[in-house]
Amino acid sequence: MDLGLKGKTAVVSGSTAGIGFTIAAALATEGARVVVDGRTGARVTAAPAQIRQRVNDADVGGVAADLGTSAGVKRLL
Repeated sequence: MDLGLKGKTAVVSGSTAGIGFTIAAALATEGARVVVDGRTGARVTAAPAQIRQRVNDADVGGVAADLGTSAGVKRLL
């Protein structure tokens, strides 16, 4: 299915595992550039690598930021 996401950027918070990870991977499959966000640095590093293994040519990166804090929101932005 082509959702017209090529060239678009998606920021998915809480996406290092579970539903958020699945959403991030699905968006990457559709051609979106994806920013994975989570609170733990190790998981934020692992999640984009796992998506790249599943999706050829995936443009995905990660940011470790706790969005429950002002500093975390600023870091993500």
